[in-house]
Amino acid sequence: MAQEEHVWTGGPSQMTNLGAYAVCGLLTLTVIGAVFAIPYAIWKYLVVKCQRYELTSQRLKIHSGVFNKRMEEIELYRVKDTKFDQPLLFRLFGLGNVTLVSSDVTTPVVFIHGIQDAQQLRERIRTLVENCREQKRVRVGEFE
Repeated sequence: MAQEEHVWTGGPSQMTNLGAYAVCGLLTLTVIGAVFAIPYAIWKYLVVKCQRYELTSQRLKIHSGVFNKRMEEIELYRVKDTKFDQPLLFRLFGLGNVTLVSSDVTTPVVFIHGIQDAQQLRERIRTLVENCREQKRVRVGEFE
């Protein structure tokens, strides 16, 4: 069996919090709003800062959690479909989203939000999925 190799590591951009930051900025104009808005904005920042994606030649690991750490993983040979999308605001900053649909019971859909070069990452994942399937001799059948 082939050795697992590190391929990519990344995390979401703080641009994913732009809406929350804008609302918090408006709320800080009032004293009462600032009491709630500033801690909320800090929390949103920390949640995104602590989210990490790690892609290897055999699986995708998703690390998350500010206080309690959590790691989910999906075996790449289980991925059935990939999708790339780029909302207008993300497009202005060169960011995008990748969605993976898999046959994994615990994680059937994985969203990789607000990352740089998302379209290239999707293509890289697609290639790795095919390689994993060849190595494991796995075939995916579609039923209607």
